[in-house]
Amino acid sequence: MRTKILGKNGPELSIIGFGAWAIGGPWEYGWGAVDDESSKRAIRRGLDLGINWIDTAAVYGLGHSEEVVAEAIKGKRQEVFIATKCGLIWDDRKRVTRSIKPDSIRKEIEASLRRLKTDYVDLYQIHWYDEVTPVEDAWGMMAKLQEEGKARYIGVSNFDVELLKKCHSIAPVQSLQPPYNLLKREVEREILPYCLQNEIGVVAYSPMMSGLLSGKFDYTRVAPDDWRKRDKMFQEPMLSKAMALVERLRPIAMGHGKTVGQLAIAWVNTNPAITSAIVGARTPEQVEENVGAADLVLNQSEMIEIDNILKETVG
Repeated sequence: MRTKILGKNGPELSIIGFGAWAIGGPWEYGWGAVDDESSKRAIRRGLDLGINWIDTAAVYGLGHSEEVVAEAIKGKRQEVFIATKCGLIWDDRKRVTRSIKPDSIRKEIEASLRRLKTDYVDLYQIHWYDEVTPVEDAWGMMAKLQEEGKARYIGVSNFDVELLKKCHSIAPVQSLQPPYNLLKREVEREILPYCLQNEIGVVAYSPMMSGLLSGKFDYTRVAPDDWRKRDKMFQEPMLSKAMALVERLRPIAMGHGKTVGQLAIAWVNTNPAITSAIVGARTPEQVEENVGAADLVLNQSEMIEIDNILKETVG
């Protein structure tokens, strides 16, 4: 498994990270029922195959994802780079809201450390800006947590360039976690160039657009409580456009002996600003397929061909 440096003087991360969103199980943005034992086997299989880092968040499964991660890496804590997030909190009725107030961030990391059964996280990230709290106040608390040793590195998720600049005025931003895939390329305009220029690592989530670009997506098999039932990317007309894109990409993938999903992951990792692609999995078999994308290198002519296919199918 190839590795890349995360940001300025950062750690080496495998170019594929284990995404632990789905293994959290049902909540406001759940993926249907999950099996914890299968999830733990998936994580361990990923580690065996060279994945060296896991991305989770407090809100995934309302704490459950972090607990599963802790169980899966028991006895291997020093070998695994753990990234988690704050900023999405829930009440007794499981209603999720955004909050990056400094005192809330401190409470969140303490709770995450308990669930993860560790005394530090390797990368602590603000999940979403709450549009109420001055981001400088929130980032000041993140810097304090880093100084205290509760977080080795600090980063953000879903931030734009303006917010990144405000954070950087307080303390360096190690990494950004944005959505990035063949169907969501908005970050290419400003965000990725800014990160590349300022040595901010980028760990991209949803490289397969939550399964839509896997080459195996079947809307009829999506669970009734799956968040994708409510997302416009999985509704018409985008659904048909995405399926047409997948079929046009299939011959390119097959030319490398790969699946369309593996091609989609490799496409994300081709961008020089990207450190690693975060890919979710709930079974060891899914992890094995995800890791198969690590050795796929797309050449310039293939990248041009893919761009042309995107224009013809998606617009």
